[in-house]
Amino acid sequence: MTAAHKILIVDDDPNILEVLDARLSASNFKVLKAKDAAGAEQILKAQKGVDLLVSDIKMPGKSGMELFTHIRKSLPDLPVIFLTAHGTIPDAVDAIKLGAADYISKPFDGKDLIQKINAVIALRGTNGDTGTIPLVESGFYWGKSAAMKRLYTTVKKVAATQVNVLILGESGVGKERIAGCIHKNSPRKEQPYTVVDCGSTPAGILESELFGHLKGAFTHAVKDKVGLIQAADSGTLFLDEIGNISHDMQCRLLRFLEDKKIRQVGAIKETTVDCRVVAATNADLAQAIEEGSFRQDLYYRLKGITLTIPPLRERKEDIYPLADLFAGNYGRAHGTDRMRISDAAVKVLGEHPWPGNVRELKNTIEAGAVLCQNQIIEPWDLQIENIRENAVLTSDLPDSQAFSIEQSEKDTIIRALKKSRGVQKEAADLLGISKRAMHYKVKKYEINPTVYK
Repeated sequence: MTAAHKILIVDDDPNILEVLDARLSASNFKVLKAKDAAGAEQILKAQKGVDLLVSDIKMPGKSGMELFTHIRKSLPDLPVIFLTAHGTIPDAVDAIKLGAADYISKPFDGKDLIQKINAVIALRGTNGDTGTIPLVESGFYWGKSAAMKRLYTTVKKVAATQVNVLILGESGVGKERIAGCIHKNSPRKEQPYTVVDCGSTPAGILESELFGHLKGAFTHAVKDKVGLIQAADSGTLFLDEIGNISHDMQCRLLRFLEDKKIRQVGAIKETTVDCRVVAATNADLAQAIEEGSFRQDLYYRLKGITLTIPPLRERKEDIYPLADLFAGNYGRAHGTDRMRISDAAVKVLGEHPWPGNVRELKNTIEAGAVLCQNQIIEPWDLQIENIRENAVLTSDLPDSQAFSIEQSEKDTIIRALKKSRGVQKEAADLLGISKRAMHYKVKKYEINPTVYK
């Protein structure tokens, strides 16, 4: 597969050139070598079809950064991976901001470098049309839009590599499902898949959860505990809501990502762990970096590849296919006839901004399926908060409901309570509202849930 791929390596240290040559040749790459930027530029002029450039940052004469800036004018699509000593990491980070593919610190791990190279090469040309994609696969609801087709292709290519992945997107778009999809389609699919919710784990506990601890390391540490990073050894570690971790945890996590070693709380010796890291967040990390609350070097360690899941409002062509899928799934699960969504309800779905994204759409359709009559979901069954303000509804509501919105709401709550046999939490879930809102509505309309048990 990689026999035809040409890699140009540039370094003023002949020993590093030889090490790189041996490692890349052993992985079936065709290697081209240059000892300085000028030599690299000559090779790029003479050789066609170079797939990737691996360059040192600091070299006599023209630096790696200057080489990168120069070739971007004539070869804007040529990916570049920088080799950097500890002191030049900020330069490598700046290069990535300008469009470089990645960087790796010296002394580098040969296996890690090959993984990065394979990942970068695999991602070249992922913007093409993939044709038809499944509506749902690996637990993720893809849809039919061009944006999701591109994401589908990228995820498949990324999954086949070992590179770390950073998944960005609003709440409810399916970041955890994408992470699971990556693991299921990766070479590590038979190995552990460990999920860490950084957003809900208190800072004081997260260190022990991730790195583990020894008995007696702190109060209540009554026995040794293996951390979640070590539990993911040889598999995939998914760090959800990575934007919420403390500065101290950022430092510890950065060190692990750099040397693949951890030290349990209270331990002296380090343990090597080989796991792929997939992280996700709905936070604006660029702004967090600007504000100083998130480390820039950690960000670039996490984002071997960045996947951004577009919100549902930006791909409206996916709304009806997904809504129809959810309605059909509900009908099959409950042994009813196939659910149908009326034209008026389809219009309402298309006009709603979906701040909760696919998760909100799924809950809305399931609530509508519970509340509808004759297996036809109408606008007033959807329980969208601003639905009563939409003009289309006023004209489509039955006469008996159009002039009594409060009565309609009360009837809807009663139907949900009947379905849940008086369990308010389940009724609230069916309606897509909070338990607190449910208690308020029950009190407001003087409904006794116990009569529906």
